[in-house]
Amino acid sequence: MTTFFVSDVHLSGSREKAIDAFLSFLDSEIRGASALYILGDLFDLWLGDDDTRFPHLFVLDALRRVTARGISVGVLHGNHDFLLGAGFEKRTGCRLLPDPYFVNLDGKNVLLSHGDILCTDDVAYQEYRRRIHSPEQQDIFLSLPMKQRLMKAAFIQGASQEAVQSKSAHIMDVNKEAVEEMMLHHNVHYLIHGHTHRPGTHGVSLEGRPGTRIVLGDWYEQGKDNVLIWKKDSFRLVSVYK
Repeated sequence: MTTFFVSDVHLSGSREKAIDAFLSFLDSEIRGASALYILGDLFDLWLGDDDTRFPHLFVLDALRRVTARGISVGVLHGNHDFLLGAGFEKRTGCRLLPDPYFVNLDGKNVLLSHGDILCTDDVAYQEYRRRIHSPEQQDIFLSLPMKQRLMKAAFIQGASQEAVQSKSAHIMDVNKEAVEEMMLHHNVHYLIHGHTHRPGTHGVSLEGRPGTRIVLGDWYEQGKDNVLIWKKDSFRLVSVYK
């Protein structure tokens, strides 16, 4: 059994190389896999299941081809595509998963997360995250015409980019204690996440027991270590795009 993990693909109409690379990845590189997990931010901006801007429909059709081949595809919400809903699931055959999500891989207990819930030092972001994941706030936003949703999203993204420029790298990374607490709570030895765009493998001390945190890279800036391949009792990070 081979399981693939990706995160932070951030597909948008302006990133054609990333689109081509991801579609090729779905159509050819994961053939023979048992499962694919997408750990958030598949899309750079998803404004509801009626958001048909390029390249959304092409990607949905590609995902449908994957699930039609019998490959299980699980998707976590990211901070850019948290409005993925039942329409997305129906169109693609993918499953939207809670964050965090527990899986057992060849006898290993593994926890999956987008990763933003672990950036607890960024208090302002955590408050923003609570608001955007509120069902009431989402219903209000989705009731707006698409044109208004686009305008609001553009304003929010602009404000977010300004805020990021004023924050230290430390604040925007995961909090060590938050990582340990989550892994201990779910009784896992492995945590896989994205969000920070800082790929790598890190040791974690779990009350004296060793643990491992694996961070996936993005697909549009660095394009490094952006795919995790887990086969039997071993794993490796590989670079697919760039």
